[in-house]
Amino acid sequence: MQGLTEKTESEIDKASENSSEHIQGELVYLVAEDLKLAASLLFQTYYDDELLQKIFRADKPDYEKRLRAAIREDLNAFWESGQPIIGIRDGGTLLGVACLTRPGKSFGPGRFWHWRISMLLTAGFLSTRQVLEKERLIQQAMPDVPYHMLAFIAVAPQYQSQGVGHLLVEAAKAVFEEDPESQGIAVYVTRSDYQAFFKKRGYRLQAQIEVEKLPGEVLFYPRQED
Repeated sequence: MQGLTEKTESEIDKASENSSEHIQGELVYLVAEDLKLAASLLFQTYYDDELLQKIFRADKPDYEKRLRAAIREDLNAFWESGQPIIGIRDGGTLLGVACLTRPGKSFGPGRFWHWRISMLLTAGFLSTRQVLEKERLIQQAMPDVPYHMLAFIAVAPQYQSQGVGHLLVEAAKAVFEEDPESQGIAVYVTRSDYQAFFKKRGYRLQAQIEVEKLPGEVLFYPRQED
């Protein structure tokens, strides 16, 4: 596993010192061998997500299969395109994971043809179209500047409320701050408690949008002026 850069590690050390709990774990960029663990953790976290339940039809018997497939295809797309996938590990245990996309249009509503084909075969046409529409609406709500997107963030149930989520957010911020092109980091959130979590950490309301008739907020953490 590749470690974070010295600058990023310094920022994370500061965040760790300010956490309510001392986290026994190492912040790293995940590698291919870690993707199965990351997919499992993301599935646990997003299984009850109201938006994904709408998109992938939680009322259908194959909901779990399609959600797992969608998460797997997304992680593969992140990995193949070199997008940052950050994890906190304690030995062989993955405590949390955060997936970002870098600035640029190579990853977003357009995606890759092989991703689209795989999604069509596993999740179906309607779900694939709705995923792309969600990303289009988010991109439309953002200013026309380069920015990172926090696509996924998850903490293992037994490690929640221990500062892991805070460290992942700080790690994501450190990653974007190392990219001189990026003007900030965005996240789309539908739950009010998660909205409060990000706003407490400096994210601002960029726009309110509806996806599948479910209201949510596009939040943005802008680059801070020196």
